[in-house]
Amino acid sequence: MKIGVLALQGAVAEHIRSIELAGGEGVAVKRTEQLEEIDGLIIPGGESTTIGKLMRKYGFIEAVRGYAAAGKPVFGTCAGLIVLAERLTGDEEPHLQLMDMTVARNAFGRQRESFETDLPVKGIESPLRAVFIRAPLITEVGPDVEVLSVYKDEIVTARQGHLLAASYHPELTDDYRLHGLFIDMAREAAGQGQGQA
Repeated sequence: MKIGVLALQGAVAEHIRSIELAGGEGVAVKRTEQLEEIDGLIIPGGESTTIGKLMRKYGFIEAVRGYAAAGKPVFGTCAGLIVLAERLTGDEEPHLQLMDMTVARNAFGRQRESFETDLPVKGIESPLRAVFIRAPLITEVGPDVEVLSVYKDEIVTARQGHLLAASYHPELTDDYRLHGLFIDMAREAAGQGQGQA
C-alpha cells in the first residue's frame, strides 16, 4: 500500500518511517496530482492555521475533499485532526470539514504541558505509546463517528468510516501500530474499489 504524507509542514519524514515500519510505502505529497498515485493520505501535525493556508494556496482543500469523497482513507494527526474537523471551537474557520466532530485547539495546553502516556486504542491489542504536544481535543462527535480512545474522559482518537483522527503524534514513537491500522483501512478501501464517502 502506498501511503502519502502531506508535505506542506510537519513531521513528514517521521510519518514515512512509521508507514514503512508498518509494511507500507511512504511518499511525501507536495502536489495535488500525486493524490492519484496513493492509497491513503496522512495529514501530519504542525500548525493547523498554516497548514490550512498552504492547502488553500496549493489547491489541496478541494483535491483532498474529492479524494475522500472517492472513499480513499485520510488520517489526521494533531494539527491534521484540526484540518479534518467539520467544526472548530472559537473563531477559526474550519478547513476540510470532512469529519463530523468539533475540535478545540491546544486543549491540552502549551508546549510545556506536553506529555507521553500509554493509551488503550480500540482495535489495537495493547496500549499505544502516545506523545501529546499542544494537542487538540475532540469535544463532540456525530453519530457516525466511532470513539477509539479517550484520555481522562476526553476523546483523543476517532474514526468515521475511511477517516481516522488522533490528537497525538503516533509518528514520534517506535510504536507504529496506528499506522498499521491506517494501512489496513487503505487495503480495505482498495479492495472495495470506488466506495461512497
